[in-house]
Amino acid sequence: MTVIDIATLGVAGPSAPTTVRLSGDIDIFSGEALRRQLLSTLRYSTSLLVLDLSGVTFCDASGLSVLVGIQHRAQERGITLALTAPRPGMSRLLRITGLDRSLPTVG
Repeated sequence: MTVIDIATLGVAGPSAPTTVRLSGDIDIFSGEALRRQLLSTLRYSTSLLVLDLSGVTFCDASGLSVLVGIQHRAQERGITLALTAPRPGMSRLLRITGLDRSLPTVG
């Protein structure tokens, strides 16, 4: 799993979203590192944190758990978490699990 911060943290204005592009697999092997990186990102995030999933090739249940957990932590801080550009397999996974209703997709 690779995390690439697109918006420079701490530089964007308060209304500009913080965008993080993810690539590779989100699974039991990468989930913990991803969780730590996203928690760190939340400390500097604006009111909207967007996770760009265009580079995600695979996601398992532990990966979904990371996304849901980050969403809860974001909400505690008054930050909205949104997803963008999921590949068809990821969109299908979100739909099958019902997470497409609680993890909004933008753009």
